[in-house]
Amino acid sequence: MSFLSSLDIGGSALSAQRLRMDIISQNIANQETYNTSPDGDPYCRQLTVFTEKKKFSDVLDQYATISERPDGRKHYHGVYYLGHINKFKSAGVAVADVIEDDAPFIPVYDPDNPLADEDGYIYKSNVDNTKEQIDLLAAQRSYEANISAVSAVKAMLTKAMSLNGR
Repeated sequence: MSFLSSLDIGGSALSAQRLRMDIISQNIANQETYNTSPDGDPYCRQLTVFTEKKKFSDVLDQYATISERPDGRKHYHGVYYLGHINKFKSAGVAVADVIEDDAPFIPVYDPDNPLADEDGYIYKSNVDNTKEQIDLLAAQRSYEANISAVSAVKAMLTKAMSLNGR
């Protein structure tokens, strides 16, 4: 795998985690909202769904050959170095979708509210601040880990360029 591909993978992970943190921030900002009409729903918690840009098994199958030895054992030959082509150009992470959480809304008894239903309830958003804080911390740690990985690749690239100049 080339250095630049590593930067692409790290960059895609940084972008995905940034979007995740934006969605979590949006959830926290709207956690105290109620339904805006008697028949309407309050703000619904949003979740991000990540996917890989390319399946690793597809890459492995496409760029590895299998031969059988005389004793019947299989031997895998990588062909990456034969063509010197960037085989991992489209590897990384992507945001597949932003979905709504299916957790129920929180009923609050307020019969005097004009937005209350026939039973006297208004409904509060299904955003739980504790869950959001934990998710935000996990996203932040993942973002920091990806920054460390990208920084390591940049340091290797800098060192390789300085060694090449001698």
